[in-house]
Amino acid sequence: MAKNVAYELAEFGQSVWLDNINRAMIDSGKLKSMIGLGLRGMTSNPSIFDKAISASPDYDEEILELHQEGKTTFEIYDDLTVRDVQDAADILKDVYQETKGLDGYVSLEVNPKLAFDTKQTIEEAKRLHKKVNRANAMFKVPATKEGFKAIEELTACGINVNATLIFSLEQYSSTAQSYMRGIKRFIENKGNASKVRSVASVFVSRIDTVVDSLLDEKISRVSSLKTKAAVANSSLIYKKYLDIFSATEFKRLKDEGANAQRVLWGSTSTKNPSCSDIKYVTELIAKGTVNTMPENTWEAFLGHGKIKEALSADIEDAKMVIEGLKDFDVDIGIVCAKLLADGVVAFEKSFESLLHSIEEKVRNAKCVKV
Repeated sequence: MAKNVAYELAEFGQSVWLDNINRAMIDSGKLKSMIGLGLRGMTSNPSIFDKAISASPDYDEEILELHQEGKTTFEIYDDLTVRDVQDAADILKDVYQETKGLDGYVSLEVNPKLAFDTKQTIEEAKRLHKKVNRANAMFKVPATKEGFKAIEELTACGINVNATLIFSLEQYSSTAQSYMRGIKRFIENKGNASKVRSVASVFVSRIDTVVDSLLDEKISRVSSLKTKAAVANSSLIYKKYLDIFSATEFKRLKDEGANAQRVLWGSTSTKNPSCSDIKYVTELIAKGTVNTMPENTWEAFLGHGKIKEALSADIEDAKMVIEGLKDFDVDIGIVCAKLLADGVVAFEKSFESLLHSIEEKVRNAKCVKV
């Protein structure tokens, strides 16, 4: 059977992960089928779990059982999400082994309400790492100032970290340096660096959404800059990735078994209906990276995706786009800073909504039983 585009992309050097998880796809065999089509990993976040738990009856029976055991709402959430991650990780174990630890991961977000608390983020990630107990699990830590310290410490402990909510070049650079410091400490403590993996999750499409709305307020001649900011920003980040992980400092660590922290393109669904539904797939094809897609983007990519390298070390066009935005008082740094702040708040709200959904299901189940 001919290989599809997901397999072709993997051979090129980029992995496809799914930005979704739910009990139905795990239990029905859908996840296994997607892996058969070339899927190589999964990511999750509070919004994804909120939708999975609140919008279906798949968790209702277990929620009531856990409540009857005396579990708090947070403990119920914790057990449900950890179970999903464990089950998905078990299904992806073959991918993990076949790729020698490059892929096959499932990511679980650390409580987003701890995004600005280094100590508690570290403690919570260590607790989740122990509870999930899967070699192919990653733990998501927001790339805030406080998060950078947590990324370093967790990496130094040999824990796989998915650094998330990265928007700016500066955030990415700080994330990569945090990983480098952590893996160096891990090696100095005689750890096996080849077993530690990490990704830096760069959120893409949201940048175009904000920048395009700002440009819409300007005169019509800015149309040539619309829908270009996100990929240009990603191009600069990819160049920084190439620079950092080809430099002498990392080469020394690589000689000790360290793996490069791959860039993961997140938020890759197309928001603008005038653009291709796989814009943030085809325009972000780059060696040594990951693209984590929602299901509709995954299906569209399988249907009409083409493999052609899109990002390289050449960033002249990208720099021109970013500089061109300044002519219209659009500062990509300010945009990214606002997106980070908004992103943390959005995940906090999703987390609260998720806990509320669980409480509602407990109440409804008790009423039905009465």
